[in-house]
Amino acid sequence: MNTYITGSVIKKLREKRGFTQLQLAENIGVTAKAVSKWETAKGLPDISLIEPLSRALGVSVMELMSGETVVNRNYSSNILFSKFYACPVCGNIICSTGEAVISCHGISLPPLEAEEPDAEHTISIENVEDEKFITVNHEMSKNHFISFIAYVTTDKVNFVKLYPEGNAETRIHFRGRGYLYIYCNRHGLMRTRV
Repeated sequence: MNTYITGSVIKKLREKRGFTQLQLAENIGVTAKAVSKWETAKGLPDISLIEPLSRALGVSVMELMSGETVVNRNYSSNILFSKFYACPVCGNIICSTGEAVISCHGISLPPLEAEEPDAEHTISIENVEDEKFITVNHEMSKNHFISFIAYVTTDKVNFVKLYPEGNAETRIHFRGRGYLYIYCNRHGLMRTRV
């Protein structure tokens, strides 16, 4: 990980839960003195205590490590608010339907910000039977390619993973209004309303 738990994060989360240092210590099987050392930056919790500490403080390990509590404000579960993440190391693509703390290969991943497709990423949509045939005018080499195409509506994500040296195309059944996303490994995420 590129970060480690800070004492101020432990103290803030402990106070938010209404625990004293002694109560937190008893909850995870350490002394109150150990908790005090963590909070005053005179020591750090052992790696074996990370999971019990996160459970006791009511947050995920990633939230504890990053110091940022995730609050999902997507109460209506509207999938149109989905977020995409891409790992720069392995190319892993992750989709969340609300706020999340995502990491891959020890790197915290920010959500990708979508832009309008430009002339180098032209999207064509044709009717084929009861589906739409989507093609992206883009090279598909090992170094520069479209990684995925996704169609997102209020209740569904249709996600198609593409691979280098393949074709930047797929067939998707469109149902209602939504957004069509494409992800270029060099130029990022692009979105158009359909």
